[in-house]
Amino acid sequence: EVLTLLVLLYPLLQGLALQLHSALTGSYIPGTHSIAFVNCLNEQIARDIARAIMDKKLAAYVNILPKSSALYFWKGELEESTEILLLVKTRTSKIGELSNYVRSIHPFEIPEIISLPIDQGNPLYLKWIEESVPRD
Repeated sequence: EVLTLLVLLYPLLQGLALQLHSALTGSYIPGTHSIAFVNCLNEQIARDIARAIMDKKLAAYVNILPKSSALYFWKGELEESTEILLLVKTRTSKIGELSNYVRSIHPFEIPEIISLPIDQGNPLYLKWIEESVPRD
């Protein structure tokens, strides 16, 4: 029974141990922060979505990348268009909330909202992301 409890609590205990180690040593836990990619039809939509994300404090930083060409399949047909890409820097724990919020305001039927964990980076920048985005 104790063993079952330990097995069930292991992920939580491991996470707490990593956070304690990080706090004591100042080291970064890989994957604590993420970059989310959000595609937008045009620059105005991109700016509106970026501002909405920032107003909700769901990110520390949003890059709005210039227009790029895109090829994709939509309803069985090969499509070609241009789009603006947002790079959203945030806490990994905020990705679910970010994704739900962007889907609620995005004009696309199925917007691209994908994320990648940040493995390593400038410790001061990563700390700044943490300080800029409130905890859950």
